[in-house]
Amino acid sequence: MTILVIAEHDNASIKAATLNTMAAASKIGDEIHVLVAGHGAQGAAQAAAKVAGCAKVLLADAPQLAESLAENIEATVLSIAKDYSHILTPATAWGKNIAPRIAAKLDVAQISDITAVISADTFERPIYAGNAIATVQSADPVKVITVRATSFDPVAAQGASAEVETIEAAADAGVSQFVSREVTRLDRPELMSAHIVVSGGRGLGSGENYTKVLEPLADKLGAALGASRAAVDAGYVPNDYQVGQTGKIVAPQLYVAVGISGAIQHLAGMKDSKVIVAINSDEDAPIFGVADYGVVGDLNVIVPALAAHL
Repeated sequence: MTILVIAEHDNASIKAATLNTMAAASKIGDEIHVLVAGHGAQGAAQAAAKVAGCAKVLLADAPQLAESLAENIEATVLSIAKDYSHILTPATAWGKNIAPRIAAKLDVAQISDITAVISADTFERPIYAGNAIATVQSADPVKVITVRATSFDPVAAQGASAEVETIEAAADAGVSQFVSREVTRLDRPELMSAHIVVSGGRGLGSGENYTKVLEPLADKLGAALGASRAAVDAGYVPNDYQVGQTGKIVAPQLYVAVGISGAIQHLAGMKDSKVIVAINSDEDAPIFGVADYGVVGDLNVIVPALAAHL
């Protein structure tokens, strides 16, 4: 049983979610190959070869793979899919763009967002915004799976010395083209990989107050900033700050929820955090049902006082 992990990378290094996906793959079988599809991606291939548990790296390097267009990566994967029992990607925006195309072309059912591996053909995944866990068994000859990164501890980035084998990239599908990419540059940790997250909700009242109240606390903690859907919809912050079922799924060591009521959609994105601290003026807010520590009071007083004492 040989497993293929499609690596998310930037052509120079491997993204963190790939390490979590490797951890999930290791629970399925021992023979794990990693596909690095890109252009000028030798650096990423060498990094993948060092990842613990990697037996072989397949490097597909071609101009048409430079920007990770789903159609071109899918065609390259299909050329080698017959050699694998499982094909895994991270359940990130990148992975969720690629995996469905592969599953459709292989005529198999995709198993999405798995949170646990029961056996080689049986997996757990959340449904109903995380309020229930479905156990899914698949008899498909090739199982195409996306992995919720926060549910698996990452494997070590160092420890292996796998061979790197160059394979032929599929020709440009010619049905899409890369136009531009706008990359957000952050002075603080990236939301999905941060060890500490400070999130704000509609209770902050405005975008100006979000910045005024939360940024000093986040700076003191070295934290990433997040937000509820209500705060994003109100225009307090950009939508890439959103934590929740329709935003980003996070599981940091510490999650501080400020002015967030705790709607089910938001809880689905952060309830696996190791320690949750909730600050809200409503003592009946649902967020207190999942919080390890709760403070009832005026966030405009409590948060600055907390930041001042750190």
